[in-house]
Amino acid sequence: MSIGKFIVIEGIEGAGKSSAIEVVKKVLEEYNLEYISTREPGGTKLAESLRDIVKSADHCETVTQETELLLMYAARSQLLANRILPALNEGKWVIGDRHDLSSKAYQGGGRQFDDKVMDLIAEVTLKGFKPDLTLYLDISPEQGLSRAQARGELDRIEQEKIEFFHRVRDKYCQIAASDSSIITINAGEEMPVVHENIRQQFSMFIKSTLENN
Repeated sequence: MSIGKFIVIEGIEGAGKSSAIEVVKKVLEEYNLEYISTREPGGTKLAESLRDIVKSADHCETVTQETELLLMYAARSQLLANRILPALNEGKWVIGDRHDLSSKAYQGGGRQFDDKVMDLIAEVTLKGFKPDLTLYLDISPEQGLSRAQARGELDRIEQEKIEFFHRVRDKYCQIAASDSSIITINAGEEMPVVHENIRQQFSMFIKSTLENN
């Protein structure tokens, strides 16, 4: 049985995560590796309900920053226990559309929660679990949000001010620079170039994984 790996795609709105995930899927299929894909927040019935609360802009009351933070980790805990870990234990690869790095960037960077608070909540809910590889799609907030707006109506978080997204991106870049399991992809280039870079980086990771197992 093959050894499953957890691969996460990260980036701000408009970075191209959805199309990047399709590239990752095709590469896995080329190597005949079985996989599932997930998204955050969401991925289970309960987690999807929490996603609706977090993302909806049509609430009858204000969602506090603390509530947003805790709901994100509650949804992540459900997804980890009920989908990610079972799939990995079966030898499947798991493609994640966001994971803990998103909370560190959005709630830690954007909302400016203290790193110690973020680390404590992550330890309680994730118990040290982390992705084997993260592909961080780096793009300027101006370019990313322009793409996102072209897709249609923005959700509650996407409607934040531009300064919020600059803090998010700064946190992404800060963490990526200090973690060798995170590969930064310039998502501001033309999509064919971005996708080829993703294909090359991910193929190298798969080859290394297969050679060492």
